[in-house]
Amino acid sequence: MVATGLSLKLEELHRWFDGAGGVVVAYSGGTDSTLVAAVARRVLGSRALAVTAASPSLPPGELGEARRAAAALGIRHRTVRTHETDKPEYLANGTDRCYHCKAELYDVLAGIAAEERLPVVVSGANLDDLGDFRPGLRAAAEVGVRHPLVEVGFAKSDVREAARELGIPTWDKPASACLSSRIAFGVMITVDELSKVGRAERLLKDLGFRQCRVRVHGDLARVEVELPDLPRLAEPGVRDRVVEGLKSLGYRYVTLDLEGFRSGSMNPEGGA
Repeated sequence: MVATGLSLKLEELHRWFDGAGGVVVAYSGGTDSTLVAAVARRVLGSRALAVTAASPSLPPGELGEARRAAAALGIRHRTVRTHETDKPEYLANGTDRCYHCKAELYDVLAGIAAEERLPVVVSGANLDDLGDFRPGLRAAAEVGVRHPLVEVGFAKSDVREAARELGIPTWDKPASACLSSRIAFGVMITVDELSKVGRAERLLKDLGFRQCRVRVHGDLARVEVELPDLPRLAEPGVRDRVVEGLKSLGYRYVTLDLEGFRSGSMNPEGGA
């Protein structure tokens, strides 16, 4: 049974959607947006639409996972192409990069909401995101995107527990982020570099590293995996496959970050 406090939050989340009348969910397929989509579907039925943006900045495999999760939820689902990689402001990779990405996304979603006659665009942002470096929240505010999890009071731990209790299969899915977050701020983004990063991380995931990042510093690839996985990555057979694979993509140096995986380690506050 859901704990009392969490149960009350879930009830309030259901009431939130009951008052919305209809929503377009910015749907990545991650735990946060999947919980939002699941409750929206339960309350609003066909008046809930999940939309996943596809672009070169989306990690390989994420679109397929989003489609499968949406099908399991029974929510209407659309895929749209976004064009942030056509924007010079995005490619410049300043500290406001995420703003330009989300501005593109929310403009597209606002158009879909108007087309579908659905009054609200919602995101999966939670309370923990408010304390992180998230320029995209400014883009959301500018066009009136709502954050039901924030408004109801869900922290990340609440989201995972609620998703688990509701039987949502992605409740423990590792956090993801756009591939541009792997490139140091101030270094120009190219579609080719995004493709390289995506293939590098796919190699690691195919080797069984569930949570990983390949951070790019020029011709150096800095590999992050969870701390318990560090010994396995350093094993000669695995290490050799990672080094060979990443060098074949064009990276001259391949390093292992001994601090392990940290979400947002390239952010200004991360000091990386």
